[in-house]
Amino acid sequence: MRTTGRRALLVAGAAAGATALAGCTSPSGGQVRRPSATEREAERVARAEAALRLRSVTAARGLLERYDATLAAHPALAPRLTPLRRAVAAHMKALGEGGTTVGPATAATTSTPSAPASATPKSGASPTPVRVAAEPRAALKELAAAERTASDGHTAALLTAPPEYARLLASVAASGAAHAYLLTEGARA
Repeated sequence: MRTTGRRALLVAGAAAGATALAGCTSPSGGQVRRPSATEREAERVARAEAALRLRSVTAARGLLERYDATLAAHPALAPRLTPLRRAVAAHMKALGEGGTTVGPATAATTSTPSAPASATPKSGASPTPVRVAAEPRAALKELAAAERTASDGHTAALLTAPPEYARLLASVAASGAAHAYLLTEGARA
């Protein structure tokens, strides 16, 4: 009889716990509330914008790492590259505001001009070296190509970006195109 009493007590306790848990988690008396079509659409838009921001920040971070590697490999280019690098850092920060955490890119330290610089590791991954041409003019061409690639990516993202973010992307893309010009054609003028 003692075993039956314990069993009954355990069953009653489990049933009471399940009832209390269901009451805490379900606001409509045991039925699970399903999100409305508007809520699902808002969530889909928020996820798409977060993914777009992440891609944009990642492109800007890669560009900033290329600037750092180029500056480390060719310190004599600092007067020319430092203002452009500062602009890219500001773009990276602006692109990530409101939804994406932006970690700082680290300046690479190398002692030889032809040695590759390290990129910022992401989530415990090993650093990926950024290769820089040994010749300063070739390094500038590589940097200009990276600016064009990032600018093209920001321009392509305009199609799916929400209006306010699209304006920012357009501005950053135009700046990238101007940087590419300054790194190549602008030097000849």
